[in-house]
Amino acid sequence: MDASAPSVSSPVSVGEFRNGMALLPGAVTVITTDGPEGPAGFTASAVCSVTDSPPTVLVCMNRSSFAHRFFAANGVLCVNVLSAAQQDVSGLFANREVAMAERFARCPTQTLATGAPALAGALVNLDGRIVATHEVGTHSVFIVELQRIQVPDGATALPGLAYFNRGYHALGQAAA
Repeated sequence: MDASAPSVSSPVSVGEFRNGMALLPGAVTVITTDGPEGPAGFTASAVCSVTDSPPTVLVCMNRSSFAHRFFAANGVLCVNVLSAAQQDVSGLFANREVAMAERFARCPTQTLATGAPALAGALVNLDGRIVATHEVGTHSVFIVELQRIQVPDGATALPGLAYFNRGYHALGQAAA
C-alpha cells in the first residue's frame, strides 16, 4: 500500500480541502439570472466546460445561498467571465450586504437569448438554459446548454481575472 495515499478511514478535512482548492486557479465569473423569480447574481469560480456538442458548461452553487432559489426557478443563467479591470464587479456580486437590485443598478447589462442579464465589459458572456441539476453535498451542479456566446470587440486583447491562493490575479501572458 502506498503510504502517501489517503486512508479511507481518515477522510480529507474541510480545512485541507479548502487549502488545496485555494491553489487551484479559477477564472472569476459573475453568474446572473432573470425570469419569473426575478433577477439575481453571484460571484463564482466553480465553472467548467463540459462538451462542445452541444455547447455545455457546468456551474456549481451552494444550495444555502440566498440566490439559489432564483436560479432554480428561472432555469436560465449567463456566465460573465470578468476582465482584470472588473475586480470591483466581482466584489459587488460577492457582497451579501448589497441587495440584488443595487448590484444590477451599478452594472450595465443587456440580454442575449435567454433573458438572463449579460454584464457589459465582460470578456465573454455565456448565455444558456439549465438542462439538468445534480445535488452533490452542499451544492447544486447546474448543467447549462449554451444558447448564445458573446465576445465583445477587443475582449481577447484584455487580461482576464483569476482567483488563486485567496487573491485576485490578472492573466494575459503565456508562461515561458
